[in-house]
Amino acid sequence: MKRKLLSILLLGASLLANAQSNKIEFTEYDLPNGLHVILHQDKTTPTVAVTMMYHVGSKNENADRTGFAHFFEHLMFEGSENVQRGKYINMIQSAGGAVNANTSFDRTYYYQILPSNQLALGLWMEADRMRAAKIDQQGVETQRQVVKEEKKQRIDNQPYGSLLENTFATAYSVHPYRWVPIGSAQYIDKASLPEFMQFYKTFYVPNNATLTIAGDLDVNQTKQWVEQYFANIPKGTGAIPRPTVEEPAQVEEARKVVFDNIQLPAVIQAYHIPAQGTEDSYAINMLTTLLAGGQSSRLNKALVDKQQKAVTVASIPLSMEDPGLFINLAIANMGVDVHDLERAMDAEIERVKNETITDQEFQKLRNQMETDYINGLATLEGRTEKLASYHALYGNTNLINTELDKILAVTKDDLMRVAKKYLTKENRAVLHYLPKAAQAR
Repeated sequence: MKRKLLSILLLGASLLANAQSNKIEFTEYDLPNGLHVILHQDKTTPTVAVTMMYHVGSKNENADRTGFAHFFEHLMFEGSENVQRGKYINMIQSAGGAVNANTSFDRTYYYQILPSNQLALGLWMEADRMRAAKIDQQGVETQRQVVKEEKKQRIDNQPYGSLLENTFATAYSVHPYRWVPIGSAQYIDKASLPEFMQFYKTFYVPNNATLTIAGDLDVNQTKQWVEQYFANIPKGTGAIPRPTVEEPAQVEEARKVVFDNIQLPAVIQAYHIPAQGTEDSYAINMLTTLLAGGQSSRLNKALVDKQQKAVTVASIPLSMEDPGLFINLAIANMGVDVHDLERAMDAEIERVKNETITDQEFQKLRNQMETDYINGLATLEGRTEKLASYHALYGNTNLINTELDKILAVTKDDLMRVAKKYLTKENRAVLHYLPKAAQAR
């Protein structure tokens, strides 16, 4: 046992030394119009990543117009002043590249991966749709149907598909996190063309964006192209709306039963947690890994392997720009009552609140956190997104080189402390997902 513990300690030391010796170099600056630019050179492969992060997500929407941020994730591929309708993706692919986008509660992120000799093309195209995206009735009507079909396929017609939607609606009462980025089809249907144009003029402006370029690039040449393509785009003239409402502290447990087209019941527990980047958020992230990070995690060993009350478990730290949620999820085994499953989940929560983790388990947990963090920076795409996120959402791009220290500063006592502080019944929402057949009983 001592020899095994020693090997774990040595592995941890090796990972840390490797991480510290590979500082990620970058250059960042602002254009006069407010566009923040981050450059990261990596000549390992002849590729470049051109990404644009707009600081707008579903929390920037109005309650009667949810889904706008996600809608624009699609609409921005319709074309622009100099790119014909429907040709945006084809142009990138014809140049040997790949392109995509995604939306969260806090930001919308567009990225292109291109051969390095096509960097100028990627920059020109990104600038062209920032300056003059095609926002017209034809594009809006096309994307209305696309977005509604996506919601139908990914959410409405999927077992447990509405899980996040119901969880956030139950956990939040006033904060705009109470709706999820996919939004509501009824509000997208009601929205008019002038509303979409106003959203674009408000949020898709240089002073609300972070342009991150990484890979096999020449820094001076790239700066020249950035100046050429982006410098003449006007800065937004209006204030960029940011939600100021704070979710009140929860004082009693919220509960909801959802009847879904499923065979196996599920239990979801959602605890309120502080915003990302706070000291407690790092301890909470480590706690979720302890509970459900892999086959040897607490919930998996107890509920799946030993008690066989669940077929699968998960623990997800949804740390966000504003206070988010710590979600525990378990899908019941055949014949297991959801109340028994919930009690088994609660028992594991009580363990982390009242039993100090062993040195061996803690070191293994630290090693897992280090490995996950380092692996997240191993790809060009991973580094580029982290650079953009650390600036846009944390206000500190250099966290890419220092956040691992914050993770490793978490102690065993911190794990117990945050469990006692946040994982309380009065601070959570609990949802039971039940088969529709049970509704008729």
